[in-house]
Amino acid sequence: MMYKVYFQEDKYEVPVREKTKTIFLEANSEREARQLLKDRPINIEFVQLVEGPYYEYEKQQEYFKITEIR
Repeated sequence: MMYKVYFQEDKYEVPVREKTKTIFLEANSEREARQLLKDRPINIEFVQLVEGPYYEYEKQQEYFKITEIR
């Protein structure tokens, strides 16, 4: 499954919408997606499952790139 992760680059930074970044990654669950990112110094705001028409829309965007983490 594909997940879109919204995050701040600084682990201790208060979430500010204008500074929010996103990455896409493949995982079997939201929990696994969070586990894959646990060693990174980021503040995860939200992990969203991307599927169906939403996935097709995201795939067409220029910023769409799957992040490989293993």
